[in-house]
Amino acid sequence: MLEATFWSGGCARHALADTLQFSRSKTNTLAAGLLEQGLLDEAGLQHSTGGRRPETLRVNAGLGVLFGVDIGATSLDLALLRPDLTIIARHSQAADVQGGPGPIMSRLRSLMPMMLAEHGIAPEAVLSVGIGVPGPVNFAVGQLVNPPLMPGWDSFSIRDDMREVTPAPVFIDNDVNLMALGTLWRQHRQIEDFLVIKIGTGIGCGIVCHGELYRGATGSAGDIGHICVDPDGPLCRCGNKGCVEAMAAAPAIVAMAQEAAETGRSPWLAEMLKAKGQLEAIDVGAASRAGDEAADAVVRRAGQLIGQVLAALVNFYNPSHVFIGGGVSAIGPMFLAAIRQSVNQRSLALSTRHLEVTYGPLGGEAGLIGAGVLAMREALRNGSIAS
Repeated sequence: MLEATFWSGGCARHALADTLQFSRSKTNTLAAGLLEQGLLDEAGLQHSTGGRRPETLRVNAGLGVLFGVDIGATSLDLALLRPDLTIIARHSQAADVQGGPGPIMSRLRSLMPMMLAEHGIAPEAVLSVGIGVPGPVNFAVGQLVNPPLMPGWDSFSIRDDMREVTPAPVFIDNDVNLMALGTLWRQHRQIEDFLVIKIGTGIGCGIVCHGELYRGATGSAGDIGHICVDPDGPLCRCGNKGCVEAMAAAPAIVAMAQEAAETGRSPWLAEMLKAKGQLEAIDVGAASRAGDEAADAVVRRAGQLIGQVLAALVNFYNPSHVFIGGGVSAIGPMFLAAIRQSVNQRSLALSTRHLEVTYGPLGGEAGLIGAGVLAMREALRNGSIAS
């Protein structure tokens, strides 16, 4: 019941009874016990639907705190959260995962105690820690497995290293899996079959099936960045040619934009390259929105290639929603439009009849919130929060 209340974001007893398929009397008895133990809290009256106004139940914010950590290819984001996933404090900085685990783990060992101290929170109040990483993860042991974007991290135990920082349990998963968990929580599990696509330095997919995150037999489900879209395409960092990641992720978009700038096809990008010394994916989006034809072509090409892969997934899986996220998703509406067009052109009519391809509901906080969801869910399941 405690876990159902967490996923609901706070709800009335009768809604919990319907969700759990319990009788009203059983639900009331269980709720009374959890309230008495201090695990649940009453958070105010809801609107009346014709009778007595029901009381909202939520997970007690005084149970402790969570840490959510989103390790990106080029960034480190850290959040201190309450059990209802409201953010108490947040810290973000540039980082480079290709430098190996040493520098990033050192920053976490410094930042986490500092954030607790700044808010007067004892280390013992940490219930759990959720960490997202941009690579395949063996979830059972909390280790990365041959991550193409993270040389030097293979078989490194983040969990063991974190024992120097906190006695709380630590859980590690692929970053886009956590985005999917965050989306599932935001939707209160009302959408049960969907995909979350993260487009950044790499491209990955989080899969939710029947309301549960699907990791596959060994934890590598959703590693779509290495699906081939052109057998004669450029060499990918995984060792194969023509992967969609090598042709449509941020580095590929930047490479296409730089070529357009250097050959004179895009005066707009050429000026930006001259001013900044280098281009970023967001610059390509800005040029596209300013009407630059070469930038438009780059954005459309990347969107079409990603849509080509997604069309195969839509035909195979038949999700109700595909949520697009990651840093590259912010380059502009033409990018999303190109993805949608490619999906619709290449997918079966029945697969797309009720399909919605749209931005993720959590925006740039999807990874952090998802890490918090993982931390809270596992704390509820492994006994860190006893009921």
